[in-house]
Amino acid sequence: MLYSFQWISKDGRLLLTARILRTFAYGFLSIVISIYLKLIGFDVFLIGLILTSTLINSVIFTLVASFYADRIGRRKMLVIYAIMMAISGVIFFVTSNYIALIVAGLIGTINVTGTETGAFLSIEQAVLPQTVNDSKKRNTLFAFYNMVGTFAMSAGVLVSGLPGIIQHQYGLNQIDSIRLLFLAYSILGIGVLGIYLSLSKKVELMQRRGGGENQDEKRIPKPLTQTLSPASKKIVAKLSGLFAIDSFGGGFVIQSIVSLWFFTKFGADLTLLSYIFSIAGVLTAFSFLASAKIADRIGLINTMVFTHIPSNILLILVAFSPTLPIAIAFYLARMALSQMDVPTRQSYIVAVVKEDERTAAAGITNISRNITQAISPSIAGSILQSVSLLFAPFLLGGLIKIVYDIALYLQFKRYDIKD
Repeated sequence: MLYSFQWISKDGRLLLTARILRTFAYGFLSIVISIYLKLIGFDVFLIGLILTSTLINSVIFTLVASFYADRIGRRKMLVIYAIMMAISGVIFFVTSNYIALIVAGLIGTINVTGTETGAFLSIEQAVLPQTVNDSKKRNTLFAFYNMVGTFAMSAGVLVSGLPGIIQHQYGLNQIDSIRLLFLAYSILGIGVLGIYLSLSKKVELMQRRGGGENQDEKRIPKPLTQTLSPASKKIVAKLSGLFAIDSFGGGFVIQSIVSLWFFTKFGADLTLLSYIFSIAGVLTAFSFLASAKIADRIGLINTMVFTHIPSNILLILVAFSPTLPIAIAFYLARMALSQMDVPTRQSYIVAVVKEDERTAAAGITNISRNITQAISPSIAGSILQSVSLLFAPFLLGGLIKIVYDIALYLQFKRYDIKD
């Protein structure tokens, strides 16, 4: 049965658990970080720069993972990144020095987008197909992987309302009560580290030695000399370019920017924001399973495009919402559709390349997304300094993402995949 987890190996279940802890932490941090930075005295432009530094980290760490994880070892790389996650939380907890926070953003794995974009994702994305025996369950596995992570993130979002309770019950000021969440983030990072230390050698790439029926199969790190085949390079290059456009548009409306927008335009407090983004997360989580079923019927590319375009129209409507309730309604409707392309995109990438190319393919496509997404928050931060331009991030993000949808469909509709 799907929900008995028997169809997923022990390593697969460990990866799901690590994702749950990690995204739970991302949930509350993505809501409070921009508001915390504003409360300690940084202007919107400087906040945008710190958010950008966290996304630059995703680019660098994903790049390293893409070309070295299969050489050094996937498990070792995951362990290193978990250590960095814990360290970054400690830095935010102990200091409000701007330079130190930039450094924390650059060395840590702080996620501010509301969806995971870091190097953990690229490595786990390459490993996941090895944790099931039935390739027909690949779409379902990626849907389930994203679903549990999003449910966990939704739960984490609710924790972002905890500082208000701490203030009331224990008399701490707002800044100190929020700072405690950075300590919690670090502790969760240590938990993720413990899980990765428990992974087996089966998460590594399989190398075959010998020939014929007696060939020896071992899970070992592979040589660095392995590269993408010419055919795979062509596909990955096209996908990377398209994903870069999509991610650039998405960078204008990452969760930290949206929370700051609700806070700035409508005066929404942390408690209300925690409810908004938690409900959005639940809607998104259920959409993942729906996307897998839809993809099995109409194909991965069709699912990506025909769920994404309506979500981007709704995103644009958020920008022009005259009241908070209307803005929330459009935003929640958008979130019920906007992430249905995530598991289908991940499944498509690992399906169109060979097993020993998956880490590189996943990493390269994620790098392209991270690079362009790292640019947008600074631009959005500058825009949000002007009250008359508060609509612009949503309008720009929605239009750019619609351009991506049309281009993806025209380029890959002939190469759609159904399981």
